[in-house]
Amino acid sequence: MQEESSQASVGNFVKPEYYFRNLDADIAASLITACADVALVMDDQGVICDLAFGNENLLNHGYQHWIGKRWTDTVTVESRPKVEALLREAGSGTARHWRHVNHPSSDGADLALSYAVVQLQHTGKRMRKGSHAIALGRDLSASVALQQRLVSAQLSMERDYWRLRHVETRYRLLFQMASEAVLILDAATGRLEEANPAATLMLGEAVQRPGWTLANNLADASVEPVRVLMERVRTSGKSENARIQLGNGQDPQTLGISLFRQENATHFMLRLTPAESPVNDARISGAQMLLQVMERAPDGFVVTDPNGRILTANHAFLDMVQLASEALVRNESLERWLGRSSVDLSVLISNLRQSGSVRLFATTLRGEYGVMSDVEISAVAVAEGDQPCIGFAIRDVARRLSNDNRTHRELPRSAGQMTELVGRVPLRDIVRETTDLIEQLCIEAALELTHDNRASAAEMLGLSRQSLYVKLRRFGVGDALAEGER
Repeated sequence: MQEESSQASVGNFVKPEYYFRNLDADIAASLITACADVALVMDDQGVICDLAFGNENLLNHGYQHWIGKRWTDTVTVESRPKVEALLREAGSGTARHWRHVNHPSSDGADLALSYAVVQLQHTGKRMRKGSHAIALGRDLSASVALQQRLVSAQLSMERDYWRLRHVETRYRLLFQMASEAVLILDAATGRLEEANPAATLMLGEAVQRPGWTLANNLADASVEPVRVLMERVRTSGKSENARIQLGNGQDPQTLGISLFRQENATHFMLRLTPAESPVNDARISGAQMLLQVMERAPDGFVVTDPNGRILTANHAFLDMVQLASEALVRNESLERWLGRSSVDLSVLISNLRQSGSVRLFATTLRGEYGVMSDVEISAVAVAEGDQPCIGFAIRDVARRLSNDNRTHRELPRSAGQMTELVGRVPLRDIVRETTDLIEQLCIEAALELTHDNRASAAEMLGLSRQSLYVKLRRFGVGDALAEGER
């Protein structure tokens, strides 16, 4: 037996007629089904006469209806030459080759199978008329899915790579063009890793020499404070500033030190800017205190451009509109949250352009989740400076106790009194009387909210100006006739 096995060739048994001479058809069919995911029996014309599936998943795609069809009609267009080549190889008795063939599927995705064809005849090498061949197919779905995932991962990596390259290019351009002197130091050794042109211009060409340290360009009195500052930043991780004096009699500079990590190493980023004079420092300190007060104030504070588009807002305003981050309101129009209608912001901006400031404008504020709050707004327009802006101070007055002793008109009858009129007074008269009074109250409220601006009141009520003038004459509210003739 050892001598016989040594004579075996690749892909063939040594004595198949000895081991398989008693193999009946059922055992052969079971063996073929177990070895292949799909087996197709075809005649000499390539027509499928019978088939069997070793993979139950293939039964869900309608492939069991292939019997009676030509094999080439069951594959995609680009796979037909491969099928014809497999049939030629089987007919000529040449060596078998596995070929990738795709079948169209009912779910839209092609089924990938790898086929080899074997002719079923015992004598001769060429297929004769009436003889059959069997195509053994292996399911390549798992391999195709893995290849697609690899391709998707490769494309994703390439996109990430180019995006990082673009980001690196933008930030390197910004680093090179920055007017401030910027230096990157190794936090462990203090060794210079990179300096922008502004830093080289300020500190001299010596910055580019090996072994340079910041202490080389510092006055003796600033060396120790800078060393202590770096240690403090390295320990706390927080950015800090200090006023320093460079050597060679240069003007005082403000040194800003920040700590960041990159590739498992810590680095210092140093920024050198001209130090402000004590007077300017006091002004900056005062402005910073004012900004801190406005940021922590319990009333909402919003700064917008002249058209009402938000530039910045404090935390109190974010709480009022039920949002967690300032980024969610930046560049949005204030009218998205302000007012009973879009006219309120228009009225505010119109008054600000005329008088420069507005006090105690009563309106409402709408939260992102539907919460309505009664608010009072005081606003001021700032036309000076590089960027004109408008500041809005917004106070929630929903819980304020009302001290307004003005008499308001009330409905002439209660709900109980109105129901008693049913049967004695026509319904249309009851409705007309109530509707007229409600219309009058709404018109008066709109005029009060718009400071007697008839055009804005008409827009708020959803009426045309002529319709508003008609109703003003009807209810005797204001000098309607004179306003309508203007």
